[in-house]
Amino acid sequence: MAGVGPPPAARKRRRNADPVPQRTLQADNRTRGPRLPGDVLPDGEEWHPRTQEWWSTWRKSAQAREFTATDWDFLLDTALMHHTMWAKARWEFAAELRLRAAKFGATPEDRMRLRMTVETPGSKPPTARPPAGGDGSVTDIRSRRARLSG
Repeated sequence: MAGVGPPPAARKRRRNADPVPQRTLQADNRTRGPRLPGDVLPDGEEWHPRTQEWWSTWRKSAQAREFTATDWDFLLDTALMHHTMWAKARWEFAAELRLRAAKFGATPEDRMRLRMTVETPGSKPPTARPPAGGDGSVTDIRSRRARLSG
């Protein structure tokens, strides 16, 4: 299966400075980019509803804040594949669609590979470890046994 290798480890063993710094994108749920054009499908065909939803998701994504005109053109070509896949059940387009969407950071794994994180309004940055004690976590096996035995 084609791909670009495993994603980078979340916890690195070396203390070297990262050659490509991590980018944090702020999600704001604003709609960006162009609408799906109505004149690219043959014979006046309408876009598949699933493709319309897919395009809308990209337009509202945090990544869309950084898209240039060439990115939108590439995404439009990808939308044509998406439409063909769903409208004509041509599932052989799925692998290429996955690779193209990965270039924009479609999944958490893709965003790790691109060294990109997305923060949504009101979300807290992830912590390395949950706080110990008070949350019902086990710190000593004897205390756990005592709680279970009553």
